[in-house]
Amino acid sequence: MRRRLLFILPPLGFLALAALFWVGLGHDPSVIPSVLIDQPVPEFDLPPLKDDKPGLASADLTGEVSLVNVFASWCIPCRVEHPIITRLAERDDVAVFGLNYKDKPEDAKAWLAELGDPYDRIGADRDGRVGIDWGVYGVPETFVVDRQGVIRDKIIGAITRKSVDERLLPLVRKLQAE
Repeated sequence: MRRRLLFILPPLGFLALAALFWVGLGHDPSVIPSVLIDQPVPEFDLPPLKDDKPGLASADLTGEVSLVNVFASWCIPCRVEHPIITRLAERDDVAVFGLNYKDKPEDAKAWLAELGDPYDRIGADRDGRVGIDWGVYGVPETFVVDRQGVIRDKIIGAITRKSVDERLLPLVRKLQAE
């Protein structure tokens, strides 16, 4: 009986692992559930990144539907999504705020000077504590916040034209209509 068990266990273990991998392949890695969806934004008050633009605080995220984009100068996908964020900010139908995450101020300022600054406000989260409160896994991440200051969606990774057209803007329009 023991001998038989020794021959059966390895193939069964292999089949179990193969089944787990197969199931995992069907999941979208950019869709990670967040416990903050449908919760008020965490309380925070960040200093400004730049002298000519105000910082960002939780109080700034009420009264209008807004996007909060978590970015850093050292983040390659942030550079890729930046033109899309800029186009969103140019639309004037949704406020776009920046949360500069674990970045050196001089590097972030140079990055924005090179690529353009689309943000209405930018908070400097130098130590990453506010990002932790927001449940940030890494950068970039973009949050949709409703008029009451409640987080309604979170996109992990660089946003694309497709995610803007199919996910972000429909949600923004829906929230603005409410």
